[in-house]
Amino acid sequence: DWFDAAMATLTIHQWRDLDQGLLEMRRVSRGPVVILTFDAASLSRLWTAEYLPELIAAEAARYPDIDHVRSVLGGTSLVSAVPIPFDCVDGFAEAFYGRPERMLDPAVRRAQSAWGFVAPDVAEHSVARLREALASGAWDREHGALRTQHEYLGSLRLIVANP
Repeated sequence: DWFDAAMATLTIHQWRDLDQGLLEMRRVSRGPVVILTFDAASLSRLWTAEYLPELIAAEAARYPDIDHVRSVLGGTSLVSAVPIPFDCVDGFAEAFYGRPERMLDPAVRRAQSAWGFVAPDVAEHSVARLREALASGAWDREHGALRTQHEYLGSLRLIVANP
């Protein structure tokens, strides 16, 4: 069977065999394969790299290289940065770029798979560092402008690969 297009949204970093999955998407699609994913190289630009470096390292290690994804899909492709709106309801870390207090919530952290790759004591130390920076006002002095920024251009990428 063939489909007009195939799409994967914020999932390819979870796949056991990335190349096999991408090749299967290409095989069944007559048209574009569309992938919404993250660019590991862009993760270090946000405050999370300062306060939650272990989380960012865990995420970066899991995110596939964008050029590799493009190569496996073949054909021609276009990669676009996707702005993250301030009120983004998805629970990925950058969704809270201007709402750092959300990262203090254990339920928010449990919903982010990357925390499962960080040792519990290391995770608690990272969260404590953020909590202290918020309480002292250091976070707001350094990054407070993000609280009024309507969108953030972070690591979210849209790959559209045509045969």
